[in-house]
Amino acid sequence: MPDIEFAFLADAAQAHPGEKFHVIGGGVTRVASRQFPFRHPHLALVIALSVTAPETGREHEVRFVLLDPDGRELAGGGGLVRAGGPADARDSVHTFAVDLWNIGFERPGDHSFRILVDGSERKRLPLLVDGIAVELDAAVN
Repeated sequence: MPDIEFAFLADAAQAHPGEKFHVIGGGVTRVASRQFPFRHPHLALVIALSVTAPETGREHEVRFVLLDPDGRELAGGGGLVRAGGPADARDSVHTFAVDLWNIGFERPGDHSFRILVDGSERKRLPLLVDGIAVELDAAVN
């Protein structure tokens, strides 16, 4: 079964299968807001799928699920990936990015992204959703 070589969240990413990928603000592990619920405008989920030579040419289901602190699903998506490989029958790594637009968070806390390959969880990414304290100006006029 294919495995996840690496996965991370970023502010933005562009990836073309079989080529280099480009990332802005990689390694996102925390987002914050002054009020809840709130919508985060954009994140990118970057995934590198490690495929062995015998798995090349087959379709594999890759799915992600965003969970809230209670383990409830907030968002998710996925699709089928057909892993092409080098002509020399070597193992390969296929990197791709998923744009996540306007993700809604109901409250602060420890959230996580589960990444599943062919129905089996292969990686979990933590995401702390934090509240920003509003500081009041205590100056007396």
